[in-house]
Amino acid sequence: MAISISPNEWRIMELLWQSPLTLMELVRQLGQSEGWAKSTVTTMVRRMESKGLICYEEEGRTKTFRAAVEKEEVVATETNSLLRRAYDGSIGLLVSAMARRNDLTRSDIDELYAILQKAEEEMK
Repeated sequence: MAISISPNEWRIMELLWQSPLTLMELVRQLGQSEGWAKSTVTTMVRRMESKGLICYEEEGRTKTFRAAVEKEEVVATETNSLLRRAYDGSIGLLVSAMARRNDLTRSDIDELYAILQKAEEEMK
């Protein structure tokens, strides 16, 4: 299932991927970091719940929200979307663009070599 989330939904998901939070904990954190009002957080949480991105457990009158999708799943969908839109689905074009702009550090290049070597070994 392809999962697409908005930049504002990312902000909430980043918090919930770290740990479950009550609505008031979300309101407090997002109020401080983003300047969001309680009504904004409540609306976002309701929409995200209806989309199946988050779920909650209820204890008394308190709902504790948690992510209903894994971060890796969302990241994979977003990565594939970026590759299709900006690089015609080509990882090579992406890496080439980064290399031409000198956006790759020595550490990045070493990491890419290790990833490619592992992928090559797994193909055998």
